[in-house]
Amino acid sequence: MIPALSRQLTLDLTTPPAHARADFLPAPANADALAVLDAPQTWPQGRMLLIGPEGAGKTHMAAFWAAENGARRVTAASLRPDAADQLAAEGGALVVEDADHAGFAAGAEQALFHLWNLCAPRDCLLLLTARAAPRDWGLVLPDLRSRMDAMPQVRLGAPDEGLLAAVLVKLFADRQQSVPAGLIDWLVLNMDRDLGLARRLVAAIDRAALADKRPINRRIAAELLDKLTTPDA
Repeated sequence: MIPALSRQLTLDLTTPPAHARADFLPAPANADALAVLDAPQTWPQGRMLLIGPEGAGKTHMAAFWAAENGARRVTAASLRPDAADQLAAEGGALVVEDADHAGFAAGAEQALFHLWNLCAPRDCLLLLTARAAPRDWGLVLPDLRSRMDAMPQVRLGAPDEGLLAAVLVKLFADRQQSVPAGLIDWLVLNMDRDLGLARRLVAAIDRAALADKRPINRRIAAELLDKLTTPDA
């Protein structure tokens, strides 16, 4: 007989995050970026770099932009020089996510350089996403560094309290978790306005609630927020 377990095994039953435009949360922090993405005809040579911190919404924006513009989506780390010609389709569109990882993947820098050179003459829109400016990508190829530095950019700003609250609600909903009244307001007042932290915190709360077979409450949230934000001794 299999012995009873005191803690429930946690399985990742999270539904995939909703990345349609209808699920996007417009706010002052992303208004400029959204306006720029909605006007690709104004991009210099059809190129744009979207910069924002972890969890700020880059993937969500890239997903619905790609869907609306018939774009392919690839990660920078997966780029290979011999695939650049196929990715830069005539009159098409391409999204390269996590471009700041190109400097740490074999062949990715050369592939990104090829894409830069191919997309404009082929009238292929090119959208890159990254967490930081190109100077912090660790690029080795001088020609690629200069082109990335010159690329037009738009940034996602820091979230306000309203956006942080809305993101927390969405993250719990994506995990099919209900939370007690007042918990979202308490979290907004007690945590940094960091959407990456919000994502990690909700995931940790969800795992803890499932493992211990108990409903989400403020005590669980407070314990995990402290754990995630207190530096190791």
